[in-house]
Amino acid sequence: MKILLPSIVAVSLLALTACNSNKDPEVVSSVSEDPQAAEIANRAPVELPPAIKAEKSMRCQPGNVLFFVTFFEGDKQARVRTEKGGTPATVTAEAAGAPLTGDGWTLTGTPTSAKITQPGKGDFTCKG
Repeated sequence: MKILLPSIVAVSLLALTACNSNKDPEVVSSVSEDPQAAEIANRAPVELPPAIKAEKSMRCQPGNVLFFVTFFEGDKQARVRTEKGGTPATVTAEAAGAPLTGDGWTLTGTPTSAKITQPGKGDFTCKG
């Protein structure tokens, strides 16, 4: 009996080790794999919209005209309105410091001093 019991245990363990030849532990998870993981990994990086640098009401000459301008960080985008709650015209530039253009509008300058060209109305020299 003393010899038989250890040999039965040894044979049982040998049989159990033969069942799983994979040395890696089995991972059990309740979370399934994301079917779009590869697509998401291959997407282009997302660029956040620029932060607002300044919102100015600018008094412009000739004619004592008032424009409402929102300047954005990076100096590549601005929005121009002719009324406080009016529809904005977005003007953009490829590089910082270049004239901002769009929808017939042109804007050059800074939040303190700018030149605005309004479509059909002409050029205005503005102070913020």
